[in-house]
Amino acid sequence: MNRMKNIIGASLLALFVWGFASCQHEEENLTFGNKCIKRSLGPNVWSTQMEFAYAMAIRPELGNLVEAKVEASIPGAEGTLLENQSWYAKLDGMDTAIVVGEPCVTEGTLSTVKFNRDTCASTLRYYYTIPEEAKGKEVSFTFSAKASNGETVSMQMGPYTVASMDMKLDIALGGPVSYISIEDMAAYTAAEAATMPEKIDLVYFFESYTLAEVEGYDQGVAFNHAFVAPAADAEKFLPDIKLPAGVNRNTKIRDVGIKDAHLARLHLKDSPEAQPAIFIDDIDLRDMDMSTMPNYALDLITNDGMFIETQDGKYKAYIYINSARTGRVGATISMKRYTMY
Repeated sequence: MNRMKNIIGASLLALFVWGFASCQHEEENLTFGNKCIKRSLGPNVWSTQMEFAYAMAIRPELGNLVEAKVEASIPGAEGTLLENQSWYAKLDGMDTAIVVGEPCVTEGTLSTVKFNRDTCASTLRYYYTIPEEAKGKEVSFTFSAKASNGETVSMQMGPYTVASMDMKLDIALGGPVSYISIEDMAAYTAAEAATMPEKIDLVYFFESYTLAEVEGYDQGVAFNHAFVAPAADAEKFLPDIKLPAGVNRNTKIRDVGIKDAHLARLHLKDSPEAQPAIFIDDIDLRDMDMSTMPNYALDLITNDGMFIETQDGKYKAYIYINSARTGRVGATISMKRYTMY
């Protein structure tokens, strides 16, 4: 018990210092306190997780923690939980976790952890998996803790707006040609596209030559990995590709190099690199002016991206290229999509 209280002593001190430093103008309970921060960044997109760190502490001579709860205004999807391990920073700065309670029980909107160690201070992490029914709505949370002497503390977090957009990760593009539907957020073969021509917005393919080699065209632009609207000039931009009957939509395309953090996930790659805190949000898609954009994007590579507007104006999207094979057909893309009407 003494060892445990020594370990968490630093957390207790940090909690009260935090309270004094950040809320000197507020009345503080100096015997039992709690604080919370939101750790996750960027827009709150359904299927992703919002992460919080909830710190609570009572003076050791007054008792210990017996229970922590989080109640969401909208029930979370699978994976929503309050961790049963407490986090603290070691002297080397590394975050370390100690199991302090029974596994979380989540029922409806409420996630609960009951402490099973003699602990007077703890920082638990809460993960809320955003459900599809929360799209375009606000969600808020009530964090609370109870001590062995019967005292309770609580605090509100939010409300937080959940984005209206949809997101699809890691869509595989095979060869020789893939047909992309923004409505379905999916890629199809030629045979599949022939059964749903009204849904096909983009044609993906790989060609290893430049437009200067096309008779009558004087720009030395490489094709390589290309994303082209079916209605684009077939001779110049769809060489040797016979489109399925009815695949003829005219899609606007603006190629850029935005490494959206939700889509790129650079820190998760085998050779991790810094992931910029850059996010495409609802407003970026909704307000993007695509009126003067062309209907093709050529010579795209890994980490490139494209803003897309469908012919009927119903959807705007951002497509990120997670990987594009060097010198041959094949790519993986991820997509955010906003429904305009």
